[in-house]
Amino acid sequence: MKTPSQAIKEVQSRLERRWHLAIVNPATGDWPFRVPLGAPSRAILEADFQSAHAWARTWEDWAAARQLSIDWNTRMVLGTTQPMPGHLEVPNVDTAARICGHDWPGCLARGRHRLDLARAAFPFADHARIIRAADSMTDADFTLLLEAARWFSSNTAAGLTPRQVPLPGFHGKWLNGNQSLVQALTGKDDLGLIRRPTRVHFTYLDPGHRASGGRHHESITVGDSAEPAYKPETVIILENKDTAVYFPPIPKGISVEGEGSKAPGVIPLVPWMKQCARVIYWGDIDAKGLCIVNDLRSAGISVSTILMDYATYEAYEQYGALD
Repeated sequence: MKTPSQAIKEVQSRLERRWHLAIVNPATGDWPFRVPLGAPSRAILEADFQSAHAWARTWEDWAAARQLSIDWNTRMVLGTTQPMPGHLEVPNVDTAARICGHDWPGCLARGRHRLDLARAAFPFADHARIIRAADSMTDADFTLLLEAARWFSSNTAAGLTPRQVPLPGFHGKWLNGNQSLVQALTGKDDLGLIRRPTRVHFTYLDPGHRASGGRHHESITVGDSAEPAYKPETVIILENKDTAVYFPPIPKGISVEGEGSKAPGVIPLVPWMKQCARVIYWGDIDAKGLCIVNDLRSAGISVSTILMDYATYEAYEQYGALD
C-alpha cells in the first residue's frame, strides 16, 4: 500500500531517466505512466478494513487536489463490494513535472526552448542527447555551444589546441570541456583538436646524487623517451606539491607531483615510474585520496600507501581541513 510520496518518487525516477526523450519525441510510449499503488490484500481488508478505507480516501483526496485520475478496482470485503485504488495515472511528462515540483517544470521549458534552437540550426543532430547533457548549462553557455558548432561545421581546427581556435569570446577551457557536445551537434567524430603535451614534475631524493651537485628538480613530457638521472628504487607519488618538492632524502628515491586525480591517467604512461619495484602513494585521507590509490592500482601500478590509515587520521585530525 503505497503512499503519495512513494508514488511521486517513482514518477520522478522516470522523469530523471526519460524527460529529454519525452520532449524530443512525445510518442516514445513513456506516457501515460501508470503507477501501481499496491492494493491491500484480502486478509488486510478483512482484518482492518477501516485502515484500508482511510488509505483509499487519502488517495482519492490527493488525486482530486492535483487533477489526477485513479483506476479503481472493485474488491469483495466480507460479502460486500468496496472500491480500492489500483493505479495512479500520470497522463504526460508535463503533469509529471507539475506533481514532482522543484525545477522540473523549468527543466522541461528550458529543454523545449533549447530543442527548438538546436533543431533549427542542426536538424540532423542527436537532439535528445544534447538537450539532456546541456541542461546544466547557463543560457549564455548554450548560446556559445551553438556558435561553436556553427564554426566547426564550416571550419577546421586540425592541429590546433582548444586555446588556439579563433572563436571570439571563447576560452580554451570551455571548448575543451564541451567538445563532445560540439561533436554531437555537428555530427563530427573528431574536431581535429590536439592536446598540449602532459608533463610530470619530480624531485630527486638520493642524497649522494644531490651532494655531487646533481639537479634537484626535473620534469618529463609523457611520450618522451627521456630517462631520469638514476634508476629509482623508490618512487613516492604525492598529492601535495609542497610535500613532493621538500620530501626528505631517500637513497635512490624520487618524489613525484601526482596532482590529485591526474595521477592515475599520467603516471602509468611513464615507463620507469610504472616499472619501479617500490611505488608509494601519500595523499589526503579522504574518499578522493583513496579513489586515486584504487585508480592507480587499476592502471597496473602495484602501489602501497603511507600515512593514509585511520590511526594517522586520529593522530593528526586537528590539522585537517575541508576542501
